[in-house]
This record gives sequence, C-alpha cells and structure tokens, in this order.
Amino acid sequence: MEMTSSMMVKPVPHPLVGEKVALTVFDRAAADVFVPTVLVYLAPAPSNEALTGGLLKAVAPYPHLTGRLTVDQLGRRFLHVNNEGVLLIETTVQANLADVLVEGRMTTRADHLYPTIPEPEENNGEALLQIQLNRYRCGGLVIGICSHHRAADGLSMSMFFTAWATAVREGDDFTMPTPFLDRAKTAVPQSTPTPVFDHRSLEFTRGDGEAAYAVIPMDRIKNLTVHFTAEFVADLKARVGARCSTFQCLLAHVWRKITAARALKPEEFTKVRVAVNCRGRADPPVPLNFFGNMVLWAFPRLQVRDLMSSSYGSVVGAIRDAVARIDGEYVQSFVDFGGVADANGEELVAAAAPPGSMFCPDAEVDSWLGFSFHQLDFGTGAPAALLPPDLPVEGLMFLVPSHKAKGGVDLFMAVAEEHVAAFEQICYCLD
Repeated sequence: MEMTSSMMVKPVPHPLVGEKVALTVFDRAAADVFVPTVLVYLAPAPSNEALTGGLLKAVAPYPHLTGRLTVDQLGRRFLHVNNEGVLLIETTVQANLADVLVEGRMTTRADHLYPTIPEPEENNGEALLQIQLNRYRCGGLVIGICSHHRAADGLSMSMFFTAWATAVREGDDFTMPTPFLDRAKTAVPQSTPTPVFDHRSLEFTRGDGEAAYAVIPMDRIKNLTVHFTAEFVADLKARVGARCSTFQCLLAHVWRKITAARALKPEEFTKVRVAVNCRGRADPPVPLNFFGNMVLWAFPRLQVRDLMSSSYGSVVGAIRDAVARIDGEYVQSFVDFGGVADANGEELVAAAAPPGSMFCPDAEVDSWLGFSFHQLDFGTGAPAALLPPDLPVEGLMFLVPSHKAKGGVDLFMAVAEEHVAAFEQICYCLD
C-alpha cells in the first residue's frame, strides 16, 4: 500500500462555523472513540475525484463533522465548529480485490484500510471525520471511514453517508439536506432538574476506579461473523409466536446461544446492553433528522435458567419490556441528571469498557439493521461487502443487513477463544 495524497477537505463554511458547541449529556454518554466503517466496491468503482467532489457538497450541511473537539478554560470539552475540515487520504494497493476479498471478507486485517485511530487521550484537535480511499490495481475501491462517536451516533452517520453517496451520483443536481442541528434543544433540563433513575451506575461510571468487568489479553478475543439467512430469520419469528422485529428475535437467539456456549451456571444472571434511539422517545420528540447523539441503553436481564428454558416469545418479551422502559420519563430523567452534574461542575465519564474487557456473563449489542451502509451507491452500485472492525471487547456484537444477494443478517461478534467452538456448533440450532 502506498499513500499518494493526504489533505483536509474544507467545504463552503456553514452559518454555524465559529460556534463553540457544548457537549450534551447524550454526547458525553457516547464512547470517546473513533468508530471505523469499511466499504468495498468492485470495479468499475467511482473515481477519487468524484468522491472528493461529492464529499465537499455532502459535508457542508453537517458542520460538526468538519470541526474539532477541544477544551475550554475550565477543562470541559466542547465541539468547536471551526471548519478545519475532513481528513482525506488516498492510497494505491498493488493487488486485485478478487485476491484479497473472499466471500465478503478480507483475507488480512482491515485496520490498514482506514486512517490510524488516535488514542482517546489524543482525540482533541483531531479531524472528527477521517476517510481513506484505497484504490486497487483492478480498479476496485475500499473506502475506510473513521468518525468520532461524540460528534454523531450511527443513525446520524448513516444520514451523512447517504447524502455523500447521493451527491456523487447526482453531481450538480444534488439538493443539500437540511438536518436538525440544534443539540441544545435535545437536552433541556426541567426548571428544577429531578433525575429519578440511577444514571450514574448505568450510562456513566462512578469514578471509583473499580472495573466493572475483567480484562483479558486481546489475543484471547476472537472475532466471528455469522450469516443468518432470511429463511432462518422467518423461522425464528414464527417460533416467537407474536409480532416481533428481526432485531428482537435474533438478539433473543444469540443471547441464548452465547449463554449456552459460555456454560454459565443456572443460578447466574445475564444481561444485554441494548442501544436505543431516543429521538422519538423523548417528550417532546426530537426530529428524526437530528444530527448528533441521542442514544441510551436498555438492559434486559434474566437468570440463566429462565433464559435457557423459556420460549423465544418470553425472551423477546423481556427484551421488548426493557426497551419500552426507555420512555419520555426516562429520557427526561437522564437529561435532568446531566443538568445537575453541570450545575455541580461535575465531569461525567461514559461507561465504556476498555479494550480487552470480558463482558461474560453479559453482552452488548448495536443494531445497524436500520442504517443504509449496505445500500450506499456512489454511482456504480451497492458495496460488495461491509467489513467489520476488530471488536476489542468480548461479548460485543453488531447486527447488520447482509450484503448477500438473498438478504438476511450478518452478526459480527467478539467471543472468548474458549467459547468459539461451542458457539459455532450451536449458533444455528433452533431449540
């Protein structure tokens, strides 16, 4: 791989340029990390020039992405909307994609295909959106993207990626989107902030230095990809016996299978941290085109004997009930908690697990099933593959729409090496 270009792409300044935007309590609850996404396009793929031109147009209505994280005189972080730009790197690779892409997976690690991710303590001042265009000898293209989670959540980045692809396809006919950008309006405490839930233990850490989970050597954590066909998902839904989403039925299934593979004791408890989009759950609701962070977490929790002996319908019910508890009252309580912390000058620390953490007996799931990554068409068709990043935490999983022609869902999951064989043996068993 040879780097041929590295530059900052700066669009026409947005009216918000110059603003110093305080991080909302939702921003501060998000992990202080860059999130990589890697998309593979077979030849003929769009040119770098077309991609760069489309990027200039598409990023203009999203000025936070061209800003930087920094700190004020009191040491509090904020988003400086300064139009410093998007980092754009171009490389050439002296290989053919067909030789390194096998059944939608690269034969080598993917971390060289996106910009080097800074350590969390080095995030201030870094470009919040970093893109690497890797051009292969055959003309194929791999786009590696890193975006900082405190700038935007997954739904927001999906909106931006869609705008970028549309701008490349439509050229001069591109109509700029008008996202809702007022972060302050998404987190307004009551006149007398009154948090009623224990947010310090759920969304943030108590700061006592005690790790919630054990940390193990990274080489003990193995990344698996499991493909669930559309027929498998339909069969799962039939076994639930009631209306349920693809996400709910697959989470119920995977939760049971990883619990069995871990050979947990029947009296133990296990829970799953489930990301929940709060835009429509807030009271009043926040526009669905809000660009920023507005995610909280539900925690369905069951005793192992109940998880393993209950019907799929019962497990789905436990998941649905936990998610339903993230309602308008809960969201307002969370916002009020942030208001109290601000009034006390408290620095909140997100409850993000460090690399090497072992969630066992628990797990964490993010759903990308509602995102458009697998459909991003820059003018030459949808991607041939969406490559997962190396997941650094045991028990962390993503559900994404499959790139396969017949659809279905792909599960990307980090599993402890001693549980891999058992999980792979039973992951398709319906019992």
